[in-house]
Amino acid sequence: MKPLYIAFLFLTITISCKNESLLSFEPIVIEEVECDTCPIVKISIPKALEDSKIDKTINTAIREEIITLLNFDESVEINTIETAISSFKNGYSDLMKKFPEESTKWEASITGEISYEDKNVISITLNSYLFTGGAHGYSSSRFLNFNKKKGVELENWELFNPDFDFNKFAELKFRIQEDIPQNAPINSTGFMFEEDSYNLPENIGYTKEGLQLLYNQYEIASYADGSISLTISYPEAKKYLFIKPKL
Repeated sequence: MKPLYIAFLFLTITISCKNESLLSFEPIVIEEVECDTCPIVKISIPKALEDSKIDKTINTAIREEIITLLNFDESVEINTIETAISSFKNGYSDLMKKFPEESTKWEASITGEISYEDKNVISITLNSYLFTGGAHGYSSSRFLNFNKKKGVELENWELFNPDFDFNKFAELKFRIQEDIPQNAPINSTGFMFEEDSYNLPENIGYTKEGLQLLYNQYEIASYADGSISLTISYPEAKKYLFIKPKL
């Protein structure tokens, strides 16, 4: 029995140490009560619980993204999610006063999830859907990447090792995935890259499956094509990454 006990104890310690490297979160859910004259607002996001630099940085970044999405009054300083929701609701109310015949409700739905975390880096994905009139709403996703040890948010260029040309490698993988001949213009099959030259998307982030490159609606294709993503496995992406995942 003793060897089994030792093995069990070792496993417990190993799992405990692994979990200690992960941040603690709680879900924050905000759902405005619906009424005939109210827009629909639904928010479900993770909130980092500790008082460390990285926890504060994550919470601030998520809050700022939500404010950007919901702010419809640039003349007023907005620094909380609650005031951002009020701004969104006021924007709808102002529209109703100017165009009372407008019957379509505005809608905002924002959800957040941790797409990847190890002891060095954490990526959070914010998915949003906004409808403020017109033929259809707009869906988008936003990656937020953080260096946990430094407690800072990472820009896309900070993800990569400057000694290697990730853009060139990503183009090769993109062409293979989308069946674009390697010797043909990047837009030859209907894409809409600026100046007919491949470029990385605004949204790049770590996921469990690999490094994901995400092009939102309209970024390189029509609305009907939706978002387009390319996921590169970590063994392939490893040499290009400045912060390498600890799998």
